[in-house]
Amino acid sequence: MSTHSPALADPRVVVIGNGRLGGAIARALRAAGVDVFGPAGRGEQVPHADIGLLCVTDAEISHAAAAVAGRARIVGHTSGTTPIDDVDFGLHPVQTFTGDEHPDVFTGLACAVAAHTPAGREAAVMLVEALGGRPFDIADEHRAAYHAACCIASNFLVTLEQAAARAAGAAGIDEQNARGMLAPLIRRTVDNWTEHGAAALTGPIARGDHGTVARQRAAIADVPGVVELFDAMRISTERLAEETA
Repeated sequence: MSTHSPALADPRVVVIGNGRLGGAIARALRAAGVDVFGPAGRGEQVPHADIGLLCVTDAEISHAAAAVAGRARIVGHTSGTTPIDDVDFGLHPVQTFTGDEHPDVFTGLACAVAAHTPAGREAAVMLVEALGGRPFDIADEHRAAYHAACCIASNFLVTLEQAAARAAGAAGIDEQNARGMLAPLIRRTVDNWTEHGAAALTGPIARGDHGTVARQRAAIADVPGVVELFDAMRISTERLAEETA
């Protein structure tokens, strides 16, 4: 038996924004049996619906919310950082998307929700549960810090690993082979961090082997954009090693 109000027991959902996330959410909701229109593109006329979900850039949220006003009874956005000033609720999946995900990509996924009213929160939670995710509440004043954590974990990781691949280029290893070589190390490191936190730190900095670190830096000094990241990460890693010693 549904735990949601009769108005949301069998809702029609309009997804606005045909980017990676909009497409993934629309496919997943449709696979779950939800009545979904979209994802609708910029300027596309949308039908009346119970819930309008904005999967647009942060800068477009205000305009998109105004455009769907009067056509959707409850409106939410999927931004991790932007406050919910222009909408009724926020829903942000803790995941990165490429655009070709299977509908079950949301299964078991943590999703941050926020709302102005019980009805807004109910709509957000209903969508998360229909997707197969796990909703958790995030206060509006904490959204930016929460999303910064997500970006450090995902976006910055890509930047870091791309720098690792470029550093491997200084050893004569091309980027494709570097990715294949480093991927098992990356996955194991993430698994170790998930289980042990900062105690998963290994390597010459954790051992206090300053000579090895100096030789590493000298070897990549001419790789564009890499040595600066190496220096910044070395300093942070030294601090972390001291904290966990």
